[in-house]
Amino acid sequence: MATNEKGAKLHDVDNELKAMNGMACMVMNILAIIALIAAFICGVVMVAQESSGSLAVVLIVVGGLYGFFVGPIVFAGLKVLKPNEAYVLTLFGRYHGTLKGAGFFWVNPFCVAVNPAASMASATTASIEKPVTATLNSLAKSQSLAGNKKVSLKVMTLSNDKQKINDQLGNPIVIGIVVVWKVVNAVKAVFNVDNYKEFLSIQCDSALRDIVRLYPYDIAVGSDNEKSLRGSSMEVAERLKDEIQVKVEVAGIEIVEARITHLSYAEEIAAVMLQRQQASAIIDARQMIVEGAVGMVEMALDKLSEKEIVQLDEERKAAMVSNLLVVLCGNKDAQPVVNSGSLY
Repeated sequence: MATNEKGAKLHDVDNELKAMNGMACMVMNILAIIALIAAFICGVVMVAQESSGSLAVVLIVVGGLYGFFVGPIVFAGLKVLKPNEAYVLTLFGRYHGTLKGAGFFWVNPFCVAVNPAASMASATTASIEKPVTATLNSLAKSQSLAGNKKVSLKVMTLSNDKQKINDQLGNPIVIGIVVVWKVVNAVKAVFNVDNYKEFLSIQCDSALRDIVRLYPYDIAVGSDNEKSLRGSSMEVAERLKDEIQVKVEVAGIEIVEARITHLSYAEEIAAVMLQRQQASAIIDARQMIVEGAVGMVEMALDKLSEKEIVQLDEERKAAMVSNLLVVLCGNKDAQPVVNSGSLY
């Protein structure tokens, strides 16, 4: 048994309960109830006939107690479980064991299944219903209360609302994640936290804020950062998964996967950032055009000089370079001018 920082006891061991076969127990209990009710009736008949008074009293007491009180209580110990479901059972306030595995079981009828998350969900639903509707549904809810106490061990998905968070550069961004998780220790989930589903949701929000603040939205021109939320989504998701796992370990939850589902700049800076991206794209394109144009001019001069097609002095070379760069780097098609005179 471990303790947290505040000294509260934490339940770590998930003891699987070895329960009896529910079908056999139910048949035996039905037969016992029938037999003892018959004994009760025989006792009443014997008392009416004033024969064997002590035996009649024993038959009436034993048959009446079991047939009308103990027998129905025994039925309360019958539990049905589907695959990947569990009951966390307490006996008079103490942890008794965890019932796992699909099937029909019988446990101590005084054991109580515990699942605070299901109780809170039922209370929330009832509080928002209309009074008449709540009254009509009260019986159905009371009958399904035992089923709500089951702890699901299935793989589930949590999709929190999108959040507005500042990245490493202070830019507000809107980000959303989806977390795939499952309960691996039902005892921790029930006893160590108040509501393990709400606990997971809050810890996901907290971990997301911690991770997003370590990365910029995108790699800026001239920046030393090699990783960003947009360009390193796989690494960010893996780091986010590890961060959430550390936070929810106390609740017996395993994080299977965490993925970013939405990533964008916040509305107030989206237009500005779009202009910035457009400007960066234009600069990169112009840089590529200039590099290509310089290479083409250099190649043209080398070919003219190599094949001795024409001899150009430095002034004519400069004019030719200027004309070629204008043609190659211009936004619009150049209009050719034919020189009908002498070159010199």
